[in-house]
Amino acid sequence: MKTMKYVGWFACLALVAANSWSADAKKGQALAGACAVCHGAQGLSTAPNTPNLAAQPSMYLEEQLKNYRSGQRKHEIMAVMAKPLSNSDIENLAAWYSSLKIQIIPNE
Repeated sequence: MKTMKYVGWFACLALVAANSWSADAKKGQALAGACAVCHGAQGLSTAPNTPNLAAQPSMYLEEQLKNYRSGQRKHEIMAVMAKPLSNSDIENLAAWYSSLKIQIIPNE
């Protein structure tokens, strides 16, 4: 039974790794120009009701974009932005934003 458990975990990890290997952050960066209007050029928004995308996990970003595209998640602007994106576009955008690093500097 333990062997099956480990095989299952290995399969999940392999699937996640394969997805991240197929995504292209450079292509995502090229697509991100339209996103920069609200989310900032480096994925850090200055608008109070717009989330930061930099350093978010790619799996999370992919899921949310697909939810906007399908209408499962509602937002007037994001629905329009996500609708024309292919799965590959979404993977590439997620790879770009997840590749960005942020640094937290404590207030002194």
